[in-house]
Amino acid sequence: MKTYAFIPARYGSRRFPGKPLVPIAGKPMVQHVYERTSACPGLAGVYVATDDERIARCVKDFGGRALMTRSDHSSGTDRICEAAVSLGLGGDDVVVNIQGDQPLFRPELVGILTAPFREEEGILMTTLMHPIRDARDLENPNHVKVVTDKRGFALYFSRCPIPFVREAGGVGGRHFKHLGVYAYRMDFLVRFTGLSRGVLEEAEKLEQLRALENGYRIRVIETDMNSLEVDVPDDVRAVEAALGTL
Repeated sequence: MKTYAFIPARYGSRRFPGKPLVPIAGKPMVQHVYERTSACPGLAGVYVATDDERIARCVKDFGGRALMTRSDHSSGTDRICEAAVSLGLGGDDVVVNIQGDQPLFRPELVGILTAPFREEEGILMTTLMHPIRDARDLENPNHVKVVTDKRGFALYFSRCPIPFVREAGGVGGRHFKHLGVYAYRMDFLVRFTGLSRGVLEEAEKLEQLRALENGYRIRVIETDMNSLEVDVPDDVRAVEAALGTL
């Protein structure tokens, strides 16, 4: 079993066109993500999967590896699946999906994300969650929330605050932000991307719900390491400020 990391990157974001190339502290955002991912121990390879020549050229200019994909993918997972298949990865290999809008991504998270594949039976897909301590994050629909069962498998993901606590200070008042990084067993990744999009996925615009709707389990690991995301242009300033404290 080998582990490969892929960073999906597209130019045509509706909220923030050209986001992967936005300069952050003198480097394009995709370079920050690539360099942090490359610092993860034990990876057999790191690749940017993109449909845009400008992004591919940028990656090659800073010494990274880029793979061109089709332009009609509806999600980053579909894009990295095409890239992984093109490399001929084995069915037992693990594919890590690193979000290209998290330039402060902590390299240690990859080890946490992939550990269940070595330590637990039957794991097909994993992701991460972080305790929410700021009420603004709980109400922000760009910050996805997750609830799990007692064994750490996802019950649901939502842009709404879940669980809803009916009484102040009541049971269930601990909330978790979903960190949008995933790892998949390669044979499951191919199966997953072949599934039809479900009703819940269409409603919430969250591709991980496709797995739950089709009866597959997602192992969710709690971590204290958060990761700032760049969703809109104003987020760049917050990331640059955070970079200055590292």
